[in-house]
Amino acid sequence: MKHLFIINPAAGSRDQTQDYTRRIQTACEAAGLHYRIAVSEGPGDCRRLAREAAQTGEELRIYACGGDGTLNEVAAGAAGFPNAAVTHYAGGSGNDFVKIFSEPGAFFSLDRLLDAEETAFDMIRCNEDLALNICSVGLDARIGTDVANYKRLPFLQGFRAYAVSTVVNVIRGIGEHYVVRVNGETIDGSKTMICVCNGRFYGGGFNPVPEADPADGVLEILLVEKVSRLQVSEIVGKYKNGKYRDYPELIRHIRAKEIDIFCDAPAAVNLDGELRRAQEIHMSVAAEKLRFFYPRGLTWAAKQTANV
Repeated sequence: MKHLFIINPAAGSRDQTQDYTRRIQTACEAAGLHYRIAVSEGPGDCRRLAREAAQTGEELRIYACGGDGTLNEVAAGAAGFPNAAVTHYAGGSGNDFVKIFSEPGAFFSLDRLLDAEETAFDMIRCNEDLALNICSVGLDARIGTDVANYKRLPFLQGFRAYAVSTVVNVIRGIGEHYVVRVNGETIDGSKTMICVCNGRFYGGGFNPVPEADPADGVLEILLVEKVSRLQVSEIVGKYKNGKYRDYPELIRHIRAKEIDIFCDAPAAVNLDGELRRAQEIHMSVAAEKLRFFYPRGLTWAAKQTANV
């Protein structure tokens, strides 16, 4: 079996290519592994590198070395290839997807990742793209995709960058008109945001649907009604901690395999922190599955009582 390490120099608050390379060489040479290191040269390159490696048909494990955006690109490149498995060698500012596991810190340890077990995770198909964790439209998408503008500033990593982006985008405006079709129902009206979850954490620690299970073949969807600026500040804590049931008149929870969203004009779409723009958006559980490996002994099952 081969091991491919894809490093994203743009991930996190600084370029960690040298640090990653040193740790990878030390661990893999000590273990006598067949390995290769590839460094991304720009947006989309991690996806290309993963896809090209997976297309060889050789049994391999691919390590996404960076943040959630790096993991999303690598997962999108390798999804659907039965010979390729993916993991996150964490080094970003949020590292949100792996927070579903019982010990997220284990994804910073290459020794732990080299002694791994596997599962199969769903992916989200969003128009022509694939995402692993969480997609969103509306205020939340603007906030999430603007985080990159702040995360490299001093003292603004993780949730702080998300909080600053929230303030800026709330000032810009909140509600937009959408037509949503889901589970045979058409919903026409203004919404603050629409969040579609496969995973459970994003935005440096937001956990909107704690019961989301990335292996159950269903998407967890939150439709947030248009609210005032005062209401945004009131409910953000509840939303962040998965207490959407405390606001049934403002936040509607739907479980579905697919959803269509029609916007009045091209809108920002967040795919695991990556920005897309579209006027018609179709999201569904993708036909492609992802082989995902993780440090042995960890668990990732959701706590079904978290939102009661």
